[in-house]
Amino acid sequence: MPKNSREDPDLPWYHILLLHLSYIVFLVACYIQEIFGSKSFVTEPGYPPLFRDWESFWTRHCYKRISDCWNRPVGSVPGQRILVKERVTHDGGETYSYSGTNYDCLNLSSYNYLGFSETNGPCIASVQEVIKKYGISTTSTRSQLGTTILHKEVEKQMARYLGTEDCIIFGMGFSTNACTIPALVSKGSLIISDSLNHASLVAGCRSSGAKIMVFDHNNTKDLEKTVRKAIIDGQPRTHRPWKKILIIVEGIYSMEGETCKLKEIVEIKKKYKCYLWVDEAHSIGAIGPSGRGVTDLHGVNPTDVDVLMGTFTKSFASVGGYITGKKELITHLRHTSFATMYSTSMSPGCCQQIIRALQVMTGEDGTDIGRKKINDLRENSNFFRQGLIDRGFQVYGDNNSPVIPIMLYYPAKIAAFSRECLRRNIAVVVVGFPATPLLMSRARFCISACHKKEELLWALDELSEIGSYLLLKYGKEKESLQQSRENKQKNK
Repeated sequence: MPKNSREDPDLPWYHILLLHLSYIVFLVACYIQEIFGSKSFVTEPGYPPLFRDWESFWTRHCYKRISDCWNRPVGSVPGQRILVKERVTHDGGETYSYSGTNYDCLNLSSYNYLGFSETNGPCIASVQEVIKKYGISTTSTRSQLGTTILHKEVEKQMARYLGTEDCIIFGMGFSTNACTIPALVSKGSLIISDSLNHASLVAGCRSSGAKIMVFDHNNTKDLEKTVRKAIIDGQPRTHRPWKKILIIVEGIYSMEGETCKLKEIVEIKKKYKCYLWVDEAHSIGAIGPSGRGVTDLHGVNPTDVDVLMGTFTKSFASVGGYITGKKELITHLRHTSFATMYSTSMSPGCCQQIIRALQVMTGEDGTDIGRKKINDLRENSNFFRQGLIDRGFQVYGDNNSPVIPIMLYYPAKIAAFSRECLRRNIAVVVVGFPATPLLMSRARFCISACHKKEELLWALDELSEIGSYLLLKYGKEKESLQQSRENKQKNK
């Protein structure tokens, strides 16, 4: 099995040495430019810096240099293939202009897990009809005039789909976490959070006023140790018992491709009488025999999870998020979550997209398209993951996960890999600081049910050539594939 990113990198000693040396040289050069070069932002005399030092420095001297690798405009639906528009800069990333070149790319970057992002298919016609009737926006919050029968139908179907009592939906996935956690915990409460939880969870935890403790990523032994110590010690200074303890984890970690160890976590939650929040943003619809997420994958009863959160932005090809659980919980959130009281509700068209996608996924449309999509996604994900491992890439994550990261490490290879993939008509996402630790840069592939095996095999061969060219194969390449690649190079 591939290693996870919290373990020591499985790299030869000389790579570890060169990796640290490359960042040292790079950062020293940036500091020299900062001192003697022109500055893009100068603080007025008498004022302290407005920006945080390190993040601002990184943006000016590192991110901006290779910002053409992100924010690339697209000119099509982000489906099986995607049209990417090339931009050029002549001032080091300050401004960009279109070159006029478009790339028709195989899309290995969008969260289109079940392939519902399309210009035709089972959802489009009904969505268009709903837009004609209800418009493109409710222009109001859920708590005022922003609730339609479509919103209530989505909540009803999601609760039934996941086997819970009730559900509430929100117009934005990020705010589902960031604005709802403070509605459940506050001062005197304790949050125990996985060290690699998403930024939306981190924002919600920090704004809640609760005490936050962090346990080692996906390490249930460290989680139990943290819970026990918190119960024994109690609150700081007073040592009074905590009002409540909330454990927060993710179904699939978006930068790691790993699934949480839900069975063990549920056992700890029950043993110590804690509450459990599971973020299923990347796992709902994408894993499990019936696509019902991490509870389905591990055979855990959804009612054992107190707060089951997810988003509609991935498998459903829509927007927004949801929380399911007991009826009392959902009723409480309807009156207390900032996302319900202050955010515009979900567009009616997006609601209909979710309703139709759910009908397809559950087979209520009278077809087996949904079951086939779920099976195709699992097969494609495992095929692509194994193909990368066989070709010598260092791959993180678990089987069945459609999120597949490969390690790049070196700062120069972040841009080189992205640009080379685009040149070969492959759309990929590269990830660096602050989304990952400084020395753990990577590329992240997102596989879809709409990908064909022939396309994935072609992409694997192209990536193998790129990996050899950029010296990205930190693992051992399968001998038969290595021989095939060498023969192909000789024939060229």
